[in-house]
Amino acid sequence: MTAKDTPMASGTLADDIRQKLGTLSPAERKVARVLLAAYPASGFETIATLAERAAVSAPTVLRFVARLGFDGFPDFQAALRAELDERNASPLTLYEASEDTDTDSPQALIARSGQLLTAAVAQTLAETPPHDLERAIVLLSDRKRRITLAGGRFTHLLSQYLGLHLMQLRDDVRFLPDRHVERTAALGALGRKDVLVLFDYRRYEQDKLAIAQLARDQGCKIIVFTDTWLSPTSTHAEVVLPSRVTTPSPYDSLVPTLAVVETVVAGLVAALGEAAHQHMQHNEDIARRAGLI
Repeated sequence: MTAKDTPMASGTLADDIRQKLGTLSPAERKVARVLLAAYPASGFETIATLAERAAVSAPTVLRFVARLGFDGFPDFQAALRAELDERNASPLTLYEASEDTDTDSPQALIARSGQLLTAAVAQTLAETPPHDLERAIVLLSDRKRRITLAGGRFTHLLSQYLGLHLMQLRDDVRFLPDRHVERTAALGALGRKDVLVLFDYRRYEQDKLAIAQLARDQGCKIIVFTDTWLSPTSTHAEVVLPSRVTTPSPYDSLVPTLAVVETVVAGLVAALGEAAHQHMQHNEDIARRAGLI
């Protein structure tokens, strides 16, 4: 199978590697972990360099690539280059590359949106790694941990959506401040009892990578919501929850990510149980006494 023939509908190469980890030999698993640790840059290293970093032989690297369905290492790297072209696409690039410039009728637009978005949500949930979902729920439901959330240009809306739900279910939840002095103080206070939740989608934001690395260095647990091409912050994350971004417009859809967020919230309600119910009741009482509802 060549890079051109390789089906990418199931996700990125990183997704494929993650899903195959349990079926690999111990030596092949070492190659996989080296690739994932610095993905995607590590995929463009030479066979010899990868083998040396993974402490395996060059034939082991070739066997690993064959496990992914490629005829050879050049085919693997060609597929990775094609993936990076998609990964770095902007709304303007997607608009200019679109072959369908005709205006749909309202009926046609509704039908096309329904088909694309329904498929994107279904694929996203089907591809959500159960282990990562479970670990996200465990971390976010641990009331001994403080939760800090941050999003990007558009995804700050999703970080607030998740954060507001968390605030109704448990204590010690905050958003990363925007102002530099406050943000610096919040980042400096992160430690081993903290969980940082980041939303980062293509075109990835450089500050999110720096924040993730800083937080990881301080012992903080990191959960990343991202697209199927995987934000660079994924390298530092304990949990990665990727989503499809297929949409009828040049803008990436956040609908599938919202479905993942809703799934996490449902898991948190179940995990927190009566503690969540009591916290919600307390919040209701406070809101009534303060004249907010």
